[in-house]
Amino acid sequence: MIKLIGMINFAGECVDKMTKNTLNISKTAFWDVDFSKLDFENRSLFVIEKVLNYGLWSDIVEVFRFYGRNRIRQEITQASYLKKTAVSFLCLLLDLKENEFKCYTKTQSNLGHWEH
Repeated sequence: MIKLIGMINFAGECVDKMTKNTLNISKTAFWDVDFSKLDFENRSLFVIEKVLNYGLWSDIVEVFRFYGRNRIRQEITQASYLKKTAVSFLCLLLDLKENEFKCYTKTQSNLGHWEH
């Protein structure tokens, strides 16, 4: 099975059980919020969405380790915004289709003006 930086596998199984209860990510993706006040459990979709759009690779690995593949798969489809590269990555990693993402179907329904 393919490993992500040796900490988790794509099934989202935590290799290091001792650190399962802590989320150790950089502040890179959270420039616009007070990082010290983030509730990682209750705001999980917000955290996952921000990290997948703006986080470092190590942050993405850590989010998968902390939340697990199943929870991310369940929540991420409700994200209001994901970069196209993040959607493609998640489709591959989580065996999803683009049209399963709320942000993708919303983008498709907001096509630009018709030019004539």
